[in-house]
Amino acid sequence: MSISTLKRAVRESVSGLPRAFWWLWASTLINRLGAFVATFMALYLTLDRGYSASYAGLVASLHGLGGVMSSVAGGVMTDRLGRRPTMLIAQVASAVSVAVLGFMEHPVAIAAVAFFVGAASNASRPAVQAMMADIVRPEDRVRAFSLNYWAINLGFAVSAAGAGFLAEYSYLAGFLGEAALTLACAVLVFLRVPESRPVRAAAGPGKAAEPEIGMGGVLRDGRFMGVVGLSFLISLIFQQGYVGLPVAMGADGFGAADFGLAMAVNGVLIVALQIPVTRVIEHRDPRGLLIASSLLAGYGFGLTAFAGSVGVYALTVCVWTLAEIVNAPTQTSLVVRLSPLHGRGRYQGVYGMSWSVAALIAPLMSGWTIDRYGAEWLWAACAVIGTVAGLGYWLLMRSLPEEDGTPAPVPAAQAPETVGA
Repeated sequence: MSISTLKRAVRESVSGLPRAFWWLWASTLINRLGAFVATFMALYLTLDRGYSASYAGLVASLHGLGGVMSSVAGGVMTDRLGRRPTMLIAQVASAVSVAVLGFMEHPVAIAAVAFFVGAASNASRPAVQAMMADIVRPEDRVRAFSLNYWAINLGFAVSAAGAGFLAEYSYLAGFLGEAALTLACAVLVFLRVPESRPVRAAAGPGKAAEPEIGMGGVLRDGRFMGVVGLSFLISLIFQQGYVGLPVAMGADGFGAADFGLAMAVNGVLIVALQIPVTRVIEHRDPRGLLIASSLLAGYGFGLTAFAGSVGVYALTVCVWTLAEIVNAPTQTSLVVRLSPLHGRGRYQGVYGMSWSVAALIAPLMSGWTIDRYGAEWLWAACAVIGTVAGLGYWLLMRSLPEEDGTPAPVPAAQAPETVGA
């Protein structure tokens, strides 16, 4: 590929998106650059504080439970208070709770604050996704969600490497560093990101006011809840890269460095391929993409049963990473497509909860299966789950409603600018 072709591809990938999107994208990148707690919490509790592995697992579970509960609460706040206020409240609360966690010493206090950290850090996600849906044209949403997912992985890759060096110096510096970067996100949102919540049409002569979208309406939406269930299955599969794979590699005699090398392939491929792959898939039928990604995820992990070297493990990571690259932006865009205009926050919150619940259940699933039957049965189960998810997408997405190309009505003073090529 020539330099001119590469430059043109980059311009086409980033052009035409609103200026507000790029400020939101920048806040996501900054936030993930400070992802210290999620990466090194277990090491901090066991090595620095001297607590048991069981206690570290309990704290991780409470952190995840906080995320489960705040997904729905954040979605409701997004629709009622607005996208921008929800992000500001969540980010400031996250910065304060992370800083406080670094000073906690009593085990009960650590566990309690970890729960609040998980809740605060996850509460802004529905608002971010809903705002992107508000400000980005329907035909650009897959590309926008893909760019945001790319920022998440790029930031996490850099933070994981930097946090390792920081932990050698001071764990407290890591907590305070994450708090500072999260607070910087709040400042950026406050200064640069306008509110985008669509204006609800008022009642007029012969015209009723638009109805409020409550959680009951979300839960009664059969097609959407089916997608949430399938998202949960896909999440169970992807979580095995962080809970089942290291255990299986350890049982095969491989060390932490070997696991790190194999998993590094995941981050490298996402950073290198997310944008080019999105250029290929962004205007294709989401039904076929989600079916294909489900099968790739299931059988990518299924192939792990035949791995006997780091190279083969890395090859299986390549397969399911490609599924992740396709699935993440396509599925998020599908949720927007199925969401009513004034219920985007609640719909994104319930969708995000499927990933949080999977993060809680996946460790139990992998540990029980490996202990009782062996790792081969875990990988076989992943293949079965991927097949079931693919079949589910095939059934649910028949006669998918057309995407509304009408821009969401926003206050004129808050209408975002569009950045040209």
